[in-house]
Amino acid sequence: MDKTHASVIRNYLIIAGLYTLSASFIWGVNTLFLLDAGLDIFGVFIANAVFTGSMALFEIPTGVLADTRGRRTSFLLSVAILLLGTLGYVGVAAIGGGLLLFSLMSVVLGLGYTFYSGAMEAWLVDALKATGYPDKLDQVFARGSMVSGTAMLIGSVGGGLLGSLDLSIPFLVRSGLLGAVFGIAYFTMHEIGFTPQAVKLEALPTAMRNVAQTSIRYGWQQRPVRLFIVASFIQAIFMAWGFYAWQPYFLELLGQDITWVAGVIAALVSLATIVGNSLVEWFTRFCGKRTTLLLWAAGIQTVAAIGVGLAGSFWLAVALYLVVAGTMGVWGPVRQAYIHEIIPSEQRATVVSFDSLVASGGSMLGQTGLGYLSQAQSIASGYVVGGMATALVLPVVVALRRLGQTSDIIIGTASKRGMCAAQGLPSISNVDTTIHVATGEA
Repeated sequence: MDKTHASVIRNYLIIAGLYTLSASFIWGVNTLFLLDAGLDIFGVFIANAVFTGSMALFEIPTGVLADTRGRRTSFLLSVAILLLGTLGYVGVAAIGGGLLLFSLMSVVLGLGYTFYSGAMEAWLVDALKATGYPDKLDQVFARGSMVSGTAMLIGSVGGGLLGSLDLSIPFLVRSGLLGAVFGIAYFTMHEIGFTPQAVKLEALPTAMRNVAQTSIRYGWQQRPVRLFIVASFIQAIFMAWGFYAWQPYFLELLGQDITWVAGVIAALVSLATIVGNSLVEWFTRFCGKRTTLLLWAAGIQTVAAIGVGLAGSFWLAVALYLVVAGTMGVWGPVRQAYIHEIIPSEQRATVVSFDSLVASGGSMLGQTGLGYLSQAQSIASGYVVGGMATALVLPVVVALRRLGQTSDIIIGTASKRGMCAAQGLPSISNVDTTIHVATGEA
């Protein structure tokens, strides 16, 4: 077994890319599929809220399992359960099942995704540390996001084209790809830098409780991690709803019900995310603090999200939503690198899962609330209200910056204070002051 950091990165990129490829075949058509199956727009978001609610329910148990039985086991369970849940969606649509059956399948899918969240990142970070990886994690996560973004581009376009023939076909293709991912991961994903605990089945609940308590101590009780978790909650109120809402919203603005257009837009979202990832590669060479990137990404995201709802034009709304996607391409890898430098290895997967749990709670709140607003008023109103909510992330990041954590410093950068401005990203010292005044923070 090859244990070099190059092989770890290669396997990570292959597995994460294929996993995203399989998942993305339905991302551009999922809302359209549920609408075609007989649900109204509020019913669609109820089913999605059940999905995120089940993620919140299962996050800690599955994360603890990854920190005891192993990250490889957790990932393989994720793929197998997602395969069953995806086929279940097709089956419910075929028999004309309603909201209840779709919600049950959403629980299965939520369980599958919680086995994935945290496990893959924890496996990568521990394996890289064990093999002596010398460089910044920001760039590895950015490369992973770029590979996943490319996979999403291919899957979204393919799903949109196949959905034009029959909206169930992308789900069937996804199921086949998940089977292939399971086989590849089984033979290439090995535990490196982490030793699974030999816990007997009857002792597993106690072990899970002990690890969960420790993980919460390293997570919620550490102020930097807690601030990131709060930021995740706020962003999730808008992000999950915003991703599923654009499918009917943009087609409504276009004035034509053309399924393949949704696939193309989903692909453009992938490209925008890749652009954001590439900006991480560039700015981390010059910007000394991660919170610099996080603040600008969050601020631009808020303005663009509100603009999507106010645009009134298909082309402008799409362009602004692509800006939102690009900011998430910056936010994601920088945030991952920051938080993984704080979390101890033994609790890594569980703390990340706890973070996902809280984000799932925000997502459930957003999809229910903004979903109702979409039904009662309009989807455009949801983008305005949801976009305004994301502004609350800014004071949270400012509070994180003021902690002066060493994890905020981008190790290895050649930057000096003000170098970001030389590369087109202004110094945020003035932004700090503005936000303190606006929020009343001393």
